Formats: sequence, structure tokens, C-alpha cells
Amino acid sequence: MADNESGKPESGELFGIPYNFEEPSIGRLLSSHWQPDEGMFVEQPFGVGYTLNLANWRSWVVAAVALGLWWQESQQGGDEMDEEEPVEVIVDDD
Repeated sequence: MADNESGKPESGELFGIPYNFEEPSIGRLLSSHWQPDEGMFVEQPFGVGYTLNLANWRSWVVAAVALGLWWQESQQGGDEMDEEEPVEVIVDDD
């Protein structure tokens, strides 16, 4: 656990969630996303939480599904709500 000048830790865990606010290096950024011996999620090189491990095939499936959903949403456009007919609601107080 590294400490900064104020004595506060720059990396560690809080409620089981990892954090790391040390100045990231290019090597650490690249190596953190490619860890063949680890699972689908690995600790982020900078910030809070986890990121995808691109050395794990399951991460590529998750990325492909997310990309497919994003592409499908972009093809539909945002005008769907404008094209719908207005709905009349009748409330009977009997």
C-alpha cells in the first residue's frame, strides 16, 4: 500500500473494492488489461473497481455483446418516441 505526502494510502481496498490513485505508467496501463492467468475481471490500473481482462475469452464475448447492443441502438435512432401516437386515458370515478 503506497502512501502519499499526506499519509493517506493511494491504493488498497475499501469494502472489498480495489482502488488505485497512483500515477499510472504506460506499462501498467497495458499490462493490467492483459493478464492470462487471471479471470475475466482484473483491478483497474487507475481509479476504482475492475475492468475486463482482454486475455480471457469471456471478456471478448462481453465486449462483442455490448458493441452489438450499441450498434443496434444506434441503428434504431432516437426518433422512435416522436413517431408514436398520443394515448388518451379515460378515468372513470364511479
